[in-house]
This record gives sequence, C-alpha cells and structure tokens, in this order.
Amino acid sequence: MAKKVLILATDGFEQSELTKPKQALEDAGIETTVASPNDGEIKGWDMTDWGDSVKVDKTLDQVNAADYDALLLPGGQINPDKLRMEEKAVSLVKDFADSGKPVAAICHGPWMLVEADVVKGKTITSWPSIRTDLRNAGANVVDQEVAIDGQFITSRKPDDIPAFSKALIEAVNAPVTA
Repeated sequence: MAKKVLILATDGFEQSELTKPKQALEDAGIETTVASPNDGEIKGWDMTDWGDSVKVDKTLDQVNAADYDALLLPGGQINPDKLRMEEKAVSLVKDFADSGKPVAAICHGPWMLVEADVVKGKTITSWPSIRTDLRNAGANVVDQEVAIDGQFITSRKPDDIPAFSKALIEAVNAPVTA
C-alpha cells in the first residue's frame, strides 16, 4: 500500500513550497492529499504576487491524522497565519504531533507548530521573521537548510526545498518502529 502525506494549506500558501514538495513526494510514489478549510481551489502566492490555484482534495472535516503517514505544512506568510485561526487545522497538527508521525514545515509553516504548542524543546528552523515566535514557544531555533528533531522536519525558504523534500521522503519511507 502506498504511503500517504496530508498537505494542510489555504489561500496564500507559497507556491513553490506546496507544489515542489508535492511533486517530489508523488515522484517517490507517495500519495498526497491537499486539505483546506473550504473545498474547491486555493490560491498560491508566488514570491511577490498571487500565483496558481491548487485543487483541494478534502476539507478539514474530511481528514484525520490516523489516515496519513505524515503531514506537510507549506509556508507563505498568509497561509499559516490564516490556518492558525482555524481550530480544526490546529487540532490536526496537534494530532499528528501526538501520533509521532513525521511533521514537515517550511518557511512560515512552523507557525502552525507554535499554535499547536508542540515545539517546546525541539530544534526548529524557519523563515527569520517567525524565529522569535518559535523561541518564545520554547524551541531551540537554528539557521540551517533542514532541521530534523525526531518527527519534526523544518526548513527556512524555497531554496531549501530539495533538501526539505528529501528529508520528508526519507522519513515517510523509514521503517516504523514501535
């Protein structure tokens, strides 16, 4: 059975931080599902202006952490700022964290980890502007391409996507230990 990764996003996700890891996962034979508060499509942000839309596969009401092998949180400033106001989105992140399954967040995506209160004592990287939020939530903040701390995989920016995607694919395909 194919592994499955849930991608949690809404309008304003950074285009490359959703589409490139999604493509890398699919190229590795891993199924992806895009979940959002509303059905239809969500609009990406492409560096300095609105980008392309991505189809929403399921709404937050239709997904459960138990049905997936990992969670991907793309960045973009708008996307996680909107999602952290959605109780079901925050609860879903917490469920993944509690499950021990891989949780990958890039750029501003770690804001969702702060909102779910799961970064205390974890080594995390992110876009520079949210590092104070991570520190205030108890994270050990580093500035590196990819930070891996147990189940958490984080990266800083679009330039980190190849290493970020590789780390997520390796985590999803790692043998499950009890």
